[in-house]
Amino acid sequence: MKNRSATLLQHLLGTVLGLALLAANCATALALSDTQQLVVEAWRLVNQSYVDPGRFETVHWKRLRQKALEQPINSSGDAYDAIESMLNPLGDPYTRLLRPADYATLRSNTQGTVTGVGLQLGLRSNDQAIVVIAPLDGSPAAEALIPSGAEVLQVDGQDTGGLGLERTAAALRGPAGSRVLVQLNMQGQRSEVELERREVELRPVRSKRLRVGEHTLGYLRITQFSEPVPQDVQEALADLNSKAIEGLILDLRNNSGGLVSAGLAVADDLLNGEPIVETQDRDGLSSPQQANPGVLFDGPMLTLVNGGTASASEILAGALQDNGRSELVGAQTFGKGLIQTLIPLGDTSGLAVTVARYLTPSGRDIQHQGIAPDLVLPEPEPLDPGGEGDSWLDAAGRLLASRLEATL
Repeated sequence: MKNRSATLLQHLLGTVLGLALLAANCATALALSDTQQLVVEAWRLVNQSYVDPGRFETVHWKRLRQKALEQPINSSGDAYDAIESMLNPLGDPYTRLLRPADYATLRSNTQGTVTGVGLQLGLRSNDQAIVVIAPLDGSPAAEALIPSGAEVLQVDGQDTGGLGLERTAAALRGPAGSRVLVQLNMQGQRSEVELERREVELRPVRSKRLRVGEHTLGYLRITQFSEPVPQDVQEALADLNSKAIEGLILDLRNNSGGLVSAGLAVADDLLNGEPIVETQDRDGLSSPQQANPGVLFDGPMLTLVNGGTASASEILAGALQDNGRSELVGAQTFGKGLIQTLIPLGDTSGLAVTVARYLTPSGRDIQHQGIAPDLVLPEPEPLDPGGEGDSWLDAAGRLLASRLEATL
């Protein structure tokens, strides 16, 4: 009887202790400030959606949350710093915090607009200097007559060598009506120009008709996969078809991706019921994506790619190559075989989280490898794709024309 009483007493004590601990945990949760809750929410969102949950054990993921909350978090800036320090050990540059300005910019980019000066930037291949690829039509940069190839030295007094490409681009963006001072090197001459930021239409789809010898070709350039792109591509192809084009050059150079759904829609326009991509989620489940029957253009194609061709544009390029729909010409693509989703946080910030991997239709995993073109074009690479003096476009035009003549 005594043993039964002792066991019952131990059970009751254990229950009381458990309830006390639960109450303490609830009190701790309730005691979290709004900025601390932001850290916890970021941890939770990544925890439930990140593509590689096995990585969590390696980096001691739960301990990272605890360490983050042990730091003073008295402001949004403190919370952002804590979230970034928590995410860094994952070693995934694509899973990252987007502070309010960056999140707003990325959201506007996916909708086809940006608030800034309208400079498309790239890295010069021989010395990695940040240079102007081209100013966007109708932008403050175009009105200031900033030419392609100009080297961007400073933005508001900050050296671009220290900023890097992404942070230089971010420094040029900002609220409409604000001004930014840009120092440039144009053909050996240094100069400064002050530009007023405003909303700029990105125009991610551009097209034109080309004459190469006796042949009429279509040129379709997609600089980014944003929401308007599928409709814009359909309209561009309809216009080119009305001009009786015999072949199509698709230009995906410097297209770093964007909305995967937009890339899949364009692939659907160019592939006739063929496989586009296979995605694999965190549970290892595969989801093959297939094009619908029918295409908007069924003639011969060539696709231009380079080291700036990444993510959603690599999905499209890989599908075209694997299905034998289009040869790829240019240079090796970037090699980003991961897919991210954008998730808003409780304030105006957000997260980009890697949620899936993808394979090309033939089963290629291109992460860190890229896609090799069928034909490598000679250096130096043209800075202004589709513009005057684009030697790669000229080469693609001649090659496609020769393919047409060989079929006659």
